[in-house]
Amino acid sequence: MTVPSGVTVPWVRTRLRAAPGAAVALALLVAVTAFLAAALPPAVDRYDDAGLRRALETAGPARTTVQFQTSDSDLYTSTGPWNERLDGDAVRGPFPKLLGLPGRSLPIDADQSSAGVRTTERMPAPDPFLSRPDRIDPKFHLFAATGLGEHSRIREGRLPEAPADNGPDTRTLEAAVSTETAAKLNIRVGSVIHLPRAEDTLAVRVTGLVTPRDPGGAYWSAVPLLRTPSLASVPDDPERRVFWVGALLVSPDAGPSLLGTAGFPARYWILAPDLSALHGRDLERLTSTLASLESGPLSERASAAVSPYLIADTELDRVLGDYDGLRSVIGPLVAVAVFGTGTVAAVVLCMAGGLAAQRRRTEFVLLRARGVSLRGLAGRLLAETAVVAVPAAALGLLAARLAVGQGRLRYSVAAAGGVALLAALALPLRAVAAHRAVGVHTGRDDVARARPSRKRLVAEVTLLALAAGAVLALRTRGTSDDGTASGDELVSLAPVLVAVIAALVMVRLYPLPLRGLARPARRMRGVVGPLSLARAGRASGSAVLPLLALLTALTTAAFGGSVLAGVSDARARAAELSVGADARVDGLGARPAGVAERVRRVSGVEDVTAVNVSYGARAANHQVPVALAGVDPDGYAALSRRMDLGPFDPDALRASGKKAVPALGSPGMVARFGTRPFEVRLEDGAAVSVRIMTVTEWTPAVAGDDFLVMDASVLSGGLTRPTGLLITGDRADPAALRKAAGGGARVVLRSAELASFVDSPLQSGAERVYAAAVAAGTGYAVLALLLTLLRAAPERAALLARLRTMGLTRAQGRRLLVLESLPQALLAALGGTLTAWAAIRLLAPGIDLTTVAVSTSSSLAVRAVLRTDPVSLLVPALAVVALTVGIAAVQAWWTGRRGSVRELRVGDAR
Repeated sequence: MTVPSGVTVPWVRTRLRAAPGAAVALALLVAVTAFLAAALPPAVDRYDDAGLRRALETAGPARTTVQFQTSDSDLYTSTGPWNERLDGDAVRGPFPKLLGLPGRSLPIDADQSSAGVRTTERMPAPDPFLSRPDRIDPKFHLFAATGLGEHSRIREGRLPEAPADNGPDTRTLEAAVSTETAAKLNIRVGSVIHLPRAEDTLAVRVTGLVTPRDPGGAYWSAVPLLRTPSLASVPDDPERRVFWVGALLVSPDAGPSLLGTAGFPARYWILAPDLSALHGRDLERLTSTLASLESGPLSERASAAVSPYLIADTELDRVLGDYDGLRSVIGPLVAVAVFGTGTVAAVVLCMAGGLAAQRRRTEFVLLRARGVSLRGLAGRLLAETAVVAVPAAALGLLAARLAVGQGRLRYSVAAAGGVALLAALALPLRAVAAHRAVGVHTGRDDVARARPSRKRLVAEVTLLALAAGAVLALRTRGTSDDGTASGDELVSLAPVLVAVIAALVMVRLYPLPLRGLARPARRMRGVVGPLSLARAGRASGSAVLPLLALLTALTTAAFGGSVLAGVSDARARAAELSVGADARVDGLGARPAGVAERVRRVSGVEDVTAVNVSYGARAANHQVPVALAGVDPDGYAALSRRMDLGPFDPDALRASGKKAVPALGSPGMVARFGTRPFEVRLEDGAAVSVRIMTVTEWTPAVAGDDFLVMDASVLSGGLTRPTGLLITGDRADPAALRKAAGGGARVVLRSAELASFVDSPLQSGAERVYAAAVAAGTGYAVLALLLTLLRAAPERAALLARLRTMGLTRAQGRRLLVLESLPQALLAALGGTLTAWAAIRLLAPGIDLTTVAVSTSSSLAVRAVLRTDPVSLLVPALAVVALTVGIAAVQAWWTGRRGSVRELRVGDAR
């Protein structure tokens, strides 16, 4: 008979009233899982967006703005008066069209965007009052930029005005300059700067000094010359002389007056992206829009609105490409933890449904015996679990949105909905699978006696083949050019796939030792050993899900710990290479010789090694620049051994009157000169014959491809006036070090350098998400273990009660439960350790942690590789064994406090 649907509501209400504890436990599990699942997308979006904005802010407006400029042909091939193409209307007219051109694909900050006319060539100014570092006339650009008054504050004087005779024949112009330009070029209000024209000069009178309202904004920083003058070197000048280049800011309407100069004026428009509206998830769309603006449909529309001779230029696409490269390296690593934790959470939800189905097995058997159809039973149970799971998932979704923030809602809803669906279906599907046929008695389901059906065997073999094939495909695909394994999905799923393989194989192999030990165990004299082994063999044969949860959690935790350990080691090594010691003082210059002793007396300093570093030495007839360090052999050798940076024998570095000075050299120097003597010319002009006796890739004092370290006694001055100090002692006070070194000296601590290697929120955010995912996976693994033990708890309690009536002591009961639980715990621990080791070995060749460990701006050649971390590999596995034994001991102690009659009744009832 089919149960009418109208009884579903009374059924659900009755079941919830009958077992409120189970309903609350399920609701809590679903709510926490839904919270974690719904919080992941906005958390990833948050650090992705923050990382993109940091990358754009670091690049600066000069690289992130889109700049349009007309070419020379815009003027000289046009008909009509040229000055009409440079007046204010010709500049401001197409500006709104250009601002709206990218649309929502590339949000534009109209306030920071600008337009105007500027000269494209530098014009020299011979006025004697201007600053000349190397007696070279400074050069200027003229800018007629819109919005000058809105984006600046007048520090002195007034803003410039357009001349009455605004055109090519204008001989006088008014201009303003920034306060930085005025200070560095010696310009004051009222100064007159003369710039060349075709036949005479243009007199530019400075009417005001202005300061930017937002110096870091795109208006002033897209062309930094507007705000800050720069030093440029004379081309092909052997003396490397420099001169100032500055900007004169004329009236926004004075564009036609620039035609008479020798600066070749052109119209320009600068579009500044709105950084607050850019999102990492839109990276592909942003890149496509930029390509269209540079040479695509949007570029054609811009040319149609302005001029056929319009040129677009931006480096934003390169900035986005660099950021995308960083994200493509970090993403698969985070996905490993997410997939692993998601798998463990899904298994725990299924285990919760299985536990409920087993607890209510007698009830379901009775319903089926009374004529309830599978469809009716599934409908009742689905309604019962859905009424708990759906509100709990909604509550978790709401909590995630409040806690993490507003990301992409549809992803959070989908994640929470998936959790609710799985939680609602776990119990009905498990009940339908177990009660397809109507029956009362079921045979034993022991590990040692169970014979799985052919259908299960086919399913397991199919799943095993798919997992093994996917792992083999991952292994044979190799790595891409950037060091990451090809096939990100396989990289992310690899630990889970290895755990699936291990779980299926171990469940099949686990009965073999139990069968082999069962017969000899009967000859044992004591009762606890044989009984515990027999009990272990009578454990449930459906142990794939618990084992899979534990193996996946242990693999993910070990993999995550290995990733974090590799990142931490690489950062520590990079900091050591960058500083060369625990602290470093550079730039001592001509300070008194006693500075080393003052630094040595600073609290926390253990030792000080003085070095004399020169970057002006040259070898091979002045062709090869060399970084040269003069050191004391004994002290420097001790420092190198302590920091593990190219340790060497100090006797190999002593000069001791040899014809060629022995030196410690880099592999690059050895590749050039070998071990034969060669000449090195020092900064002071002296020449030294050097012979490389020891080769090292790293050394504390200097870094790079070409360096030499030699005995300072052969250098003029030796170490009487060192250029730097290498300090050991990880507790030195930086303020005291700076005070002891004196003003102007640069003090760098290894701890500060270590913190500087994370320069993107993408790196730090990914690490936090990774750590949170591993922690959540560990929590679910513990819960899976508790559910497994809870499943057998009533039967164990009844067993102990029966055995106590036959004389079993409490101590023997504790040993019985502990020994009974040890085989499965050892199986999970050993399997988890081997699985984690296999997953790390599988993925190590295709994963480069360098980008995660060291900032992209670092020039240190440090490569972080994925390696097995013993602590991360063994501690989680040992924790599983300890937790299993602890729970068994606690259960035995708790059962011993209760009465035997009550336990027997509870056991019989169940």
